[in-house]
Amino acid sequence: MNTEIRNLEPKALWNNFADLNAVPRASKKEEQVIQFMVDFGNKLGLATQVDKVGNVIIKKPASQGMENRKTVVLQSHLDMVHQKNNDTNFDFDAQGIEMVIDEGWVKAKGTTLGADNGLGVATIMSILESNDIVHPALEALFTIDEETGMTGAMGLEAGYLSGEILLNLDTEDDDEIGVGCAGGIDITATKSYTPQATEKGVAAYKITVRGLQGGHSGMDIHKDFGNANKMMNRILFALKEFSSIAKIDGGSLRNAIPRESNANITTTNTEVLEEEFYGIAKQIIDEYTSIEKDLEITLEECLAPEHILPKKEQDLLLKAIYVTHNGVFRMSPDISNLVETSNNVARILVKDGTIKIACLTRSSVESGKNNLANTIKSGFELADFSVELSGSYPGWKPNPDSDILKVLDKTYQKLFDNKPTIMACHAGLECGILGTNYPEMDMISFGPTIKGAHSPDERANIKSTQKFWKYVLEILKDIPEK
Repeated sequence: MNTEIRNLEPKALWNNFADLNAVPRASKKEEQVIQFMVDFGNKLGLATQVDKVGNVIIKKPASQGMENRKTVVLQSHLDMVHQKNNDTNFDFDAQGIEMVIDEGWVKAKGTTLGADNGLGVATIMSILESNDIVHPALEALFTIDEETGMTGAMGLEAGYLSGEILLNLDTEDDDEIGVGCAGGIDITATKSYTPQATEKGVAAYKITVRGLQGGHSGMDIHKDFGNANKMMNRILFALKEFSSIAKIDGGSLRNAIPRESNANITTTNTEVLEEEFYGIAKQIIDEYTSIEKDLEITLEECLAPEHILPKKEQDLLLKAIYVTHNGVFRMSPDISNLVETSNNVARILVKDGTIKIACLTRSSVESGKNNLANTIKSGFELADFSVELSGSYPGWKPNPDSDILKVLDKTYQKLFDNKPTIMACHAGLECGILGTNYPEMDMISFGPTIKGAHSPDERANIKSTQKFWKYVLEILKDIPEK
């Protein structure tokens, strides 16, 4: 499987990526990939250990002549976002990712690719197994659960690492060097309701929103892609006077912009409902025609459900979602074009007497993160929801005087005769969290060009990966002396 991928250059990197992608590695289900990495380290005869939360640490002595250089921590996360298209039949728990080459990019067949952060992991594996790469003493840190809570980074205790420099290989544009990132917090609003029996003789419909681009709820949030949950709520709000909601199932993971949503409704006035539906659907499609070219909003008859949402609960639900902020909340006043604070209305499930709404709020400013989280929490509480704020993690404050930043900047210009972009990103990187237990460690983030992360459109640029590999090897040669 994936033979043509294995023949790409650099072969060591792509072969390790193919091996990694044969192993199921969903967030919070990393048992198999943890064992995979332990076996990899032990096979090389390198010191390998697993900490109490499941992070894997593999240490390799310096190559000859590099013993006097600072120890470097190479860090990437093992887990990947598992997403697939509705028409793709795939079992993430049992199958390996099926990869293809498409016009200079590596992609997967109808699923996420796992280049985020699998290319970083494969890069580190290739360095660890090499006998001819020049490098200082290395500590490879493979964290777990980055995508759904960063619990691996949070659980890493002081004392496991001695490195003075950390290279995080989890940035997604090859001309960028990351020096800061956003923190985040999960918002979960829940409510129970007593299902109401459906009247006899009603008509029932299924509404579907699909074909949106989706993407990373941090890196893509400023692109104004459509959010299927907000679109569905807008439709249901327009139909609320002559319809009843039976079920809503929209979105998936907190860190993925929702691409699809489905709802089941009933009505006693089919003619008016259909007229209103096609009117609001056309409005939404027209508004997004330039950016969401594959958007579909459909209505089809279906079997009548046994129960519906009571009218009062329906009204509170629709208003609560309507007022919940989605997208960019504030741009940074200090860093040009950087999103400071945002929210993603990621998941809505209404079914069998339970309502659950999941959001992810991000900000590079801790007070801004808490402000937006409390704004959203207040709106849900006014609609009688119980709201939990959880999984909070800090951002990573830029250090313009970083020594390793100077090394990466100089090395990039030497290799590529151009200046890199020094930037902070709106995604959540693990550097800020790791810095809590390793505050003296000088950290930087960079990586190959990856597009469409967290969606089945995820793809990795082949030439960029080759450029990245060349860059990493040169950086290791340029690490300062102790």
